[in-house]
Amino acid sequence: MPSPVSSTEHYEPGSRADIRRAIRHQRRSLTPVGRAALASSLARRIAGAPVFQYSRRVAAYLPNDGEMDLRPLIRRAWKLGKHCYLPVLNRRRLWFLPYHPDTPLANNRFGIPEPALSPRRRWPMRTLDLVLAPLVAFDDKGNRLGMGGGFYDRTFAYLASRSHWRRPVILGVAYGFQQVTELPSHPWDVPLHGVATEHGLRWFATR
Repeated sequence: MPSPVSSTEHYEPGSRADIRRAIRHQRRSLTPVGRAALASSLARRIAGAPVFQYSRRVAAYLPNDGEMDLRPLIRRAWKLGKHCYLPVLNRRRLWFLPYHPDTPLANNRFGIPEPALSPRRRWPMRTLDLVLAPLVAFDDKGNRLGMGGGFYDRTFAYLASRSHWRRPVILGVAYGFQQVTELPSHPWDVPLHGVATEHGLRWFATR
């Protein structure tokens, strides 16, 4: 298994495009064996965390472009009787539809598998307990850099105006090397409540 490299040794503050390019390259360079081992470690870390244990409705994602693989964790969630959901593109935002072992999938316009179910089966975002969000990079302030589409930011923008009932918890998912020293941020970015890597979970106090 490739040893995680400290991101602060490689990625100094720069443009979003530069950070995205460098980390996507490193993410894709992982071997299949190394990727599987890191995914297994991440699954153990998240499964042991109270935020996961007490969550009944969990939204995840299927890996694309070298992203951390959540399928080992999803299988654990199913065994524990949790309800799992996957994001589905709806114009410029996301819907979350149920995901079971036998759920039919179809690729969206980015080639990412998503449930091929009726939109009427989408689940209200505010009733999800935990959303495991993919990312390209994160920093120690909870800023998240995605692929550039802005889907998660637009979908969960309502959290910024909430002082109570701030559901769901948004937990970024990444490899340890995806942390950078600082991310350029925009006012519309939705910060993470925490982030999970193969090393464990970290919560951001400001959230």
